[in-house]
Amino acid sequence: MPFDQALHDRLAAIVGAAACIGDPADMAPYLREERGLYRGKAALVLRPGSTAEVAKVVAACAAAKVPIVPQGGNTGLCGGAAPHEDGSEIIVNMSRMNKVRAVDPVNFTITVDAGCILADLQNIAEDNGCLFPLSLAAEGSCQIGGNLATNAGGINVLRYGNARDLVLGLEVVLPDGRIWNGLRALGKDNTGYALRHLFVGAEGTLGIITAAVLKLFPRPAEIATALCGLSNLDDAIRLLNRARAISGDAVTAFELIPRIGLEMCVKHIAGVSDPFTDAHPWYVLIEFSSSRPDGALRGGFDALLGTAFEEAIIADAVIAGSGEQQKSLWRIRESLPEAQKHEGGSIKHDIAVPVSRVPQFIAKGVAAIEKHFPGARPVPFGHLGDGNIHFNISQPAGADRAAYLARWDEMSRIVHDIVAGMDGSISAEHGIGMLKVQELTRYKDPVELDLMHRLKRAIDPANLMNPGKVID
Repeated sequence: MPFDQALHDRLAAIVGAAACIGDPADMAPYLREERGLYRGKAALVLRPGSTAEVAKVVAACAAAKVPIVPQGGNTGLCGGAAPHEDGSEIIVNMSRMNKVRAVDPVNFTITVDAGCILADLQNIAEDNGCLFPLSLAAEGSCQIGGNLATNAGGINVLRYGNARDLVLGLEVVLPDGRIWNGLRALGKDNTGYALRHLFVGAEGTLGIITAAVLKLFPRPAEIATALCGLSNLDDAIRLLNRARAISGDAVTAFELIPRIGLEMCVKHIAGVSDPFTDAHPWYVLIEFSSSRPDGALRGGFDALLGTAFEEAIIADAVIAGSGEQQKSLWRIRESLPEAQKHEGGSIKHDIAVPVSRVPQFIAKGVAAIEKHFPGARPVPFGHLGDGNIHFNISQPAGADRAAYLARWDEMSRIVHDIVAGMDGSISAEHGIGMLKVQELTRYKDPVELDLMHRLKRAIDPANLMNPGKVID
């Protein structure tokens, strides 16, 4: 049946009147996604306060055949948490479910509600002498449930893996309102299908993650950071290989920054300056970390840089001598997306190719863009250590922003065809959402796509859980 006053009253009774938002002005912040690409409508925004409330809401909507859009911090970049424009959906926002249920420093695990802010989770882990390594630009507002639903990546994937690799157990409300309690804090559990992996990366299309058991790690006792200037990308790959070998695989981050990106940050971001006397085509922000307090890490770090200088792999390097200098270097990398906003429209690609093929991909991508879109400015940056490059392309200087952004699909087809030809991925860490549904159909293996459709139909046969996202 369609959404009506009776259902409205029932849902309000479940979550409480204050957590049932129906006024258009009050709903507005929940309807627009981060980049402004999507702005939809919703019949209602609900903010449940417990797993039991989520289950009752989902069961009521299932009975009424009303679709649901699960939403965390709404910081996603592909429209996965945005409603459609017809206004038929209910948004279930998880922000009230933000409690830490348990911390076990001996087992190195933490159990949290899905609405827990990522930065808060990191701080609680630190207060208990541990590290939760998932780290990304939106960590001050994104929620762990959304991080898991999109299988978020970030700056520490090289060392610790994606969000998927940090999960031991989940609690999930299924599309019919049942609760699957898979909150097991076990490093080994070989009792059949690993169901948690169905929901991590599914973007709420198979159910709503309400809680998770996450891995913790020993807190680093020593960190070494440097920004290196390089003349070409092949040398960046050589530097990565040397770093992993010399450090005993203690490389935490290995981030690529192009010269144009550094220039944009210096131009637009307060407090950012060029730390080098001479300009270099490419820069790599490299970081080692270790939980050993004996100072051995710095010896390996200095050995790496010394060897890299001797072999002419790097042209120059700035080494952080303090925590403040470390933050200053990271500010350059973290400010890149914000700096690009000041340069007009930016068409963005979150791709991954094998690490060894990153130089080839960037060379081919830049050449193709310069040929088909004269004046457009490629700004390839990001997680070189795991092959994930944000191949963002700023508009030509002085161009019309709207006209430029209207060519998004055309540009993406060129870039994604190159990625597919290198056995890469068109979405490394941002997900599919609404933005890349058709792209997924074009590039995904037909057998793999068929299995995804079968899973969706088996778990959500009425297609009420975040419809129109990930798969068509």
